Order: sequence, then structure tokens, then C-alpha cells
Amino acid sequence: MVGVVGVMWLLEVIDTFAGGALDSLGIHSWSLQGLWEIFTAPWLHHGWAHLAGNTIPLLVLGWLVLVDSTRTWVVSGLVITVCSGLAAWLGSGPGTVTLGASGIIFGWLTFLLVKGVFTRSIGDIVLAVIVFLIYGGVLWGVLPGATGISWQGHLGGAVGGVIAAWLLTRRDRRERRARKEAISARSTGEAW
Repeated sequence: MVGVVGVMWLLEVIDTFAGGALDSLGIHSWSLQGLWEIFTAPWLHHGWAHLAGNTIPLLVLGWLVLVDSTRTWVVSGLVITVCSGLAAWLGSGPGTVTLGASGIIFGWLTFLLVKGVFTRSIGDIVLAVIVFLIYGGVLWGVLPGATGISWQGHLGGAVGGVIAAWLLTRRDRRERRARKEAISARSTGEAW
């Protein structure tokens, strides 16, 4: 995670020396060019304050997802990036350029919040409660608010986090269902 955030900081240094030229690689809403920019926009930010505001939550939430597995981190990151980017691309006014990793932050936040619901794991549920106590207040950012903040990208990222959690916990749900059926079959067989 430190390497990922380090690349974002390096890109902001380059962008500063380039007079903000990299900002043109943000998501251009309602433009076909904007579709591929879904994958460049999270790496770029509208200045140092924007990047600084995203750094700690990105490090903390990203690390909590990465602790599960590299696969979970990569798959959830891709699902969230696409959902957040498409929401910003479709939901923002024509000509809007969206930059930043906050869609991924919202996605990893909701991923961590709902994963325990899908896995029914005490550890995941406890983690969700802790994450909610620390970061739950930012969930208001999925609603329209301040000008210049992509609530559409935040909302898309949050939805992407739920989708990623559902996709990545399918095996857990199948295994739980199989155990339940095996117990049910044993108890039914023992009654006869």
C-alpha cells in the first residue's frame, strides 16, 4: 500500500512541475475518452490537499483489505474502480473531469463494512464495527453536497465495495450452506 500511495505522490510531484497537465487524464464525463480514464483517475489528484486528504484512509483501508489476501485487494480494487469510475462518468455533468482515489476509499470502506454480513465471521464483524466507528461518518459523502466533490464517484465506489464483498465471499457462503445441509442431513438421518 505504501508503494501505491508513493506512486500517487510521485505523480502529484510530476503534475506540479507539469503545471497540472496530468489532471487531463481524469475521467471526462460523457466522453468515450473518459472510459479508459476510469483507470488513470484514481492515481491523480486535484492538488496536494486532495492527495493528503486521501492518503491516510487509502493506506488504512487498503491495508485492511490487503491483509485478507492480495487477490482480495486486487479484485476488490478493480471492481470498485470500475463502479466508481462509471458512476462518475455517467453521473457527472458533461465536461466534468473527475480525479482522485476517494471512490476506492468509499469502496474499501463498504467492502469492510459488509463483508462480515456475507461471511458471518465474528472477526469480520468486529473489524466492520471498528472501521465504522473510525470512518463511518464519511459515508455521508455518497450524498450530493459540496461543489467540486464527486459524490457520484463516492456512491459508485460504495456500491462497488458491496458488489466486491458479495463476489469475493461466494465460496464462504457456499461452504456455510454445505455445512448446514450436512448437519441437517445428519440430524434427519439420526431421527430415523
